[in-house]
This record gives sequence, structure tokens and C-alpha cells, in this order.
Amino acid sequence: MFGGVSGRIQKDRQKAGGLGSVQQAVRYQNQDFQALKEDCLQNGTLFEDPMFPAEPASLGFKELGPFTAKTRGVEWKRPTELTQNPQFIVGGATRTDICQGALGDCWLLAAIGSLTLNERLLHRVVPQGQSFSHQYAGIFHFQFWQFGEWVNVVIDDRLPVKEGELLFVHSAEGSEFWSALLEKAYAKLNGSYEALSGGSTTEGFEDFTGGVAEMYELNELKKAKERDLYRIISKALERGSLLGCSIDITSAFDMEAVTFKKLVKGHAYSVTGLKQVERRGRTERLIRIRNPWGQVEWTGRWSDNCSEWSSIDAAEKDEMLCKMEDGEFWMSFSEFLHQFSRLEICNLTPDALSEDSTSFWNTTMFEGGWRRGSTAGGCRNHPNTFWINPQYKICLLEEDDDPDDDEAACSFLVALMQKDRRRYRRHGQDVHTIGFAIYEVRGQIVHMKKDFFLRHSSCARSETFINLREVSNRLRLPPGEYLIVPSTFEPSKEADFVLRVFTEKQSETKDGSARLGLLEFQVLWNKIRKWLGIFREFDLDKSGCMSSYEMRLALENGGFKLNNKLYQMLVARFADNEIIDFDNFTCCLVKLEAMFSTYSSEHVDESLIGCSSCSDLFYIYVICNM
Repeated sequence: MFGGVSGRIQKDRQKAGGLGSVQQAVRYQNQDFQALKEDCLQNGTLFEDPMFPAEPASLGFKELGPFTAKTRGVEWKRPTELTQNPQFIVGGATRTDICQGALGDCWLLAAIGSLTLNERLLHRVVPQGQSFSHQYAGIFHFQFWQFGEWVNVVIDDRLPVKEGELLFVHSAEGSEFWSALLEKAYAKLNGSYEALSGGSTTEGFEDFTGGVAEMYELNELKKAKERDLYRIISKALERGSLLGCSIDITSAFDMEAVTFKKLVKGHAYSVTGLKQVERRGRTERLIRIRNPWGQVEWTGRWSDNCSEWSSIDAAEKDEMLCKMEDGEFWMSFSEFLHQFSRLEICNLTPDALSEDSTSFWNTTMFEGGWRRGSTAGGCRNHPNTFWINPQYKICLLEEDDDPDDDEAACSFLVALMQKDRRRYRRHGQDVHTIGFAIYEVRGQIVHMKKDFFLRHSSCARSETFINLREVSNRLRLPPGEYLIVPSTFEPSKEADFVLRVFTEKQSETKDGSARLGLLEFQVLWNKIRKWLGIFREFDLDKSGCMSSYEMRLALENGGFKLNNKLYQMLVARFADNEIIDFDNFTCCLVKLEAMFSTYSSEHVDESLIGCSSCSDLFYIYVICNM
């Protein structure tokens, strides 16, 4: 009986109850890991996943499609068929467990490698207690963040093998398989292995943590922004964010190349600390970097045995050097900006932080979609349709607590992410070019019309419209009310999206996309329960539907006494062959409530419409709004 509107309401209710959190992840494709495992153990069988079968289609569709050179001769084998003593994890997860295979997903492997540095985050993605010995049934599971919720992905352990070797990710250990199985689960989530080819490390960061990523091109950083970046890094470290930096490569020959001062090009370094020290009467800013991949360490200024250390307080020196882990080193902040090309920050949501974290972002998320002809208006270059895009209102209430900044402004991050675009690659589609604009609105309604955007300029916007899964920007605006308008670059491009807003201080939000807040949802849910009781009462034959004759009695019971003319209009709109199901019955009642409320509150000049009768005017209102 429940589908469509009522099904979505049921899903929203479950989400409000915790479904989709790390502790209560959504079962991907409705597969229950524990139930499937117990069934296999009882029957003495090994799990074979019908949702991601050991077939060519799971490998890919183009370069990894059936009968291509890369997939010719591929077999699917379980780890127990590849080695005598397979292990899930040996001695903890490390970067040596992650060796790239015949797939261009180094971006994913770099993200997995960074994940191994944080055991707490790793165990959210790779649940503990999995092995090839105790209660082995050929089934494993992993958890990923996907567009606002955590999902639990079940796989079997049949892996693609060519000439006796794993085709894709493998461990240097040879008998360790957690990374290969993790890659398979992520491939299943995205439709195939080939769908993982090409991407950004930040995409993996986000799917492994639920955080929001931002990227800074250090080569393009202007001098005036250096102080801002130092403050941003300081606050990110304070919040427990993941920070990575790297040096660009200009050709394949640059990969793994070591610079004059012993920095490795193409490697992902971690940023682990900041410190200001007094040296010879002036303050110098230092940054602590870690190379998790090897023993090569920085040999420039402030390296371990550098003379600079003798010119600062001895106790401070001992504290800074003694607390370092293997592979960590200090360098001056100005040299960091000169030596490295890119800084990536993954800001974590409160649920991902350790319990002793005292500083974190406040997060708000909206879900929406662009639909041709209704909500896909394109960017501001298309003024006739831009206004039909979804619109979301935020209220920035408190300015930042920054004693070094005299500007009264609120810092926040806006991140716009397209949903499921990797899955569409099989059908020749990819990510759209997307971005957003922000407008100041003082006490205005949520959904602004065309005239508003013709008369007002945006006060902030994404730095660019770009064809990436996510566009994110850090912004600062005075306290006030603002409207965020996400859009594709061109009109009529269809996609679903998630819009997330991370604020340093508390904020209020309002959604112009017809999605409900918690209180609104509770009110509607109580009405749905009441209407379900009415529906069941007048569904005399208990068929799950009612006739149009029964519908009239049910509407009267719901508080709507309608004349024949209006009732005929409702039957024509909501009944199918004089039969109405619960979804359409609910839609009818929602529409009636909304229109009666709006009609009674609006003051309309009847002479402009040419109708003198109030009932005729209401009929016109119904026709225009059904």
C-alpha cells in the first residue's frame, strides 16, 4: 500500500530515528550482512553475490568491457584459492597493503592510504571482526558515506585474477586482502570497477568520512591570503580535520622523483601541526609535515639537524622534536607554500571526531534535484530560467570568534555534490558542470521569482562552474539572511544533488525545495496516520484502493465537504478509472489543505479575473494549482 509520497515519508521518519548514521547504516540494495552470513554458515555454502556477480559486466563497459585486451583471460577466485593462509589484515592496516593494479584509481588508493593513519576512521569503513578463519563464509562488508547517509555494502570475496595475480589493488604482503575487498565493495557501490577510473583524492576522503573537502592551489595563492590560510589550517587542525599536501608532477617521469631538498613529487603528505616560535626577536611560523610512505625526509631549513633549532628556547625545541612520529618533520610556513603545490582539507562532521574534540563545524544538509522543464534552470547566464532552480535559505547569526580579525563576518563552507554520476558512465553520461550563487535576502520568502534575480547581484558564488562531483568554497559574509541557488551551467541538465553548509557558529536554515524540517515532518506524519485510518475505514472491501464513491465519504470524514463540481474535478485529477489508492488519496488531502489555507489567506482582486462568484474563483484556483 505504501509507495511514492508515503514511502518517502516513511524513509524520512526512519532517518529521523537514526537510519543512515554510522551506527545504523542503510543496507545497500537491501542486503543484510548478518542474515546472509548466517544462512551460508547454516547451509555450509560460500556466499555468491547476485547483485555484483563474478561476470564481465562487473569489471567494466569500455576499456574493461567484455572481450577487451585487459579483461581477456580474467578469472574470479577467492583468496583461499590464491594462497594457503589468507589474512584479512596482518599487523594492522598500513600503506604497504595498498598496491595499484590495472586500474586508474590512484586517487582512491591515496585516500585509503590516508585512512590507515587514523585507526578510528578506518574501523568505521572497515568493520572489525572479519577474517578468513573464524566463521568464514565468503562474505564481507564495508561502510561508505554516500550523499548524506552511511551505507553498508555486502560483497563476496571472489576477486578478478589474471595469470594467477590479482588484477586490481593488492597487498605487498601477498596474503593480505582487506584493501582488495574494500576496492571491490566501492566498485559495487559505483556500478563497476571501471567506474572508479579517474578522480580526486578528496572524493575518497569524503566517502570514507562523511566530511566536506576543500582544495587550495598553493602556487596561485596571493600574498594577502597567506595569513588567512595559516588561520584556516590552524582551525582545521583544532577540529581534527584531515589535511594532505602534495607536489604536482609534470610528466610520468616525475612520479616518485625526489627534489633537491628530499621531498617526493606525486606523494600525498599529511599536515599534522602548526607552531609559532620566537627566534632572534621575531616570530616565525612553522608547519609539521608527515611522509607516511617512506623514510625520505626534508633536508631544508628547520629539518631535524638544522642550525635553526639552536636559536630557539631549548625546552621548546625538545618538546617539538620529541613529540614527532616517524616520517615527521618541521619546515617554515613560507617554504611550505613555496615547495608544495596543493593543500587538501577534509573537514569532519561532529560524529567523525573523537570524543575530546571541543571545536567542530555545525552542519546542515539539503537534498534536491534538477529536472528538465521545472527545476533545471541553468546558471545566471540564463536569466529567463535561472529562478526556477532550487533555492535554500540560511541565516548566519553569529560572527566568528577571531581576536586577530576586526571584520564582523561569519565563516562557512558551501559544498554542492552531484549524486551517483559514476554509475551513469556505463550509459555514456558523466558529471555535469555545476556551481552555486548566494544572494542576500532580508526577510523575504524562500523561493524568489525572476524579477528578484534581474534586480539583484549575487554577494558570493562558487569560484567557478566545473565538471566535478563536488564544488565547494569557503566564504565569509556579514551576519544576515542569504539564499543559496545551486545550478548546472546549462539549463535542462538533470541530476540529483546534495547541498551541505558547514558553519563555524550556529545558523538557521530554510529549504525552498518542499523538504520538511523535523517539526513540520511530525505534524505531517500525525496527519498521515489520521488519513490512513480514514482510508482503511472507507476501503470497504480491504483491497488497498477505494472507489470514487467511497472517496467522497472519506473526504467528508477528513473535514472537506465539497460540492459536485469541485468533487468531479478531484476525481478527474486523482482517480484512475474511478479507483483511488492511498498515495493519491494522501496527495489529494495535502493539496486541499494547502489550497484552502492559501486561498483563504490571499486577497485577490476578483475584477482582474472576471469572476464575481467566490466559488468560481476557487475553481480557477484549483485548476491552476492541481
